[in-house]
Amino acid sequence: MGDGIQWMVGATSSSGWMLDVHFACGIGVEELALRMGAPLGATAEPMTDAEVADLDIDAYPDRGPGSAVIRVGEDAGWAFAITYGPYLDRLAEASRDGGEAVHYHYNSEHPPTTVMYARDGRTVCGFGLCEEDNRYGDEPDLLLPDLVAAGILRPDGGTYRDPRIGFGIDDYEDRKRLGLAVFEGRFGLSLPRSALAEARLPVYAIMGSPAPDFEEISAWAAANDRPLPDTHLRLIPAGLRKEYERATDPEWWQRGAHRLTARVEWSPHA
Repeated sequence: MGDGIQWMVGATSSSGWMLDVHFACGIGVEELALRMGAPLGATAEPMTDAEVADLDIDAYPDRGPGSAVIRVGEDAGWAFAITYGPYLDRLAEASRDGGEAVHYHYNSEHPPTTVMYARDGRTVCGFGLCEEDNRYGDEPDLLLPDLVAAGILRPDGGTYRDPRIGFGIDDYEDRKRLGLAVFEGRFGLSLPRSALAEARLPVYAIMGSPAPDFEEISAWAAANDRPLPDTHLRLIPAGLRKEYERATDPEWWQRGAHRLTARVEWSPHA
């Protein structure tokens, strides 16, 4: 028996502020990596969650070239991909050709945590944890009987169960676990706790901090005694790129000042 997914409530990856997982049924981990955007065969040596932090992913595309990587594995019949980097929704792609997929997204700065289910490239249903009265997808009420059975909603789907039973402000974590239990029970989802601890999982780049200048920056790093970027992922760490541009671009300071004063567009999953 796997670890399920209820333990994911409030858990974060090495980012310290987000946990983003795509689950897919009916395909293997390599196929899921491809559907998430990885180039064919471009995998690195397996890494732990903590080791991914050393890649220095640039998760803010509005401030420069953005990067994203995934660590992939399989549990309870579902392939999973943990994303590191900016918010990316690959639910439709992960579920295409008759497949099934689930996207779990927790961002400590932008609640609610959302869980969405897709089949054959279309979003079927989903909701935000603690906001289950707002349901989404082509069949938004598919999980309503499960939510009622779990004691989260009344049968009308628009009101919560009697607050006297214990859904006060101190019970939000329990409420979220009940919401995840609905997905866990209905679809048999599971993510090993070790995936955010000691497990070494294959790593793929799915969004590049792009590599037209990979060799150039790598050569500069070697000549200046800087850590070399991973040749399989071909990502330029954000800190290394900043060092390189500061050392080689005479207009770097002016552009940096412009970025600091430029307007940044807000998005709910920034």
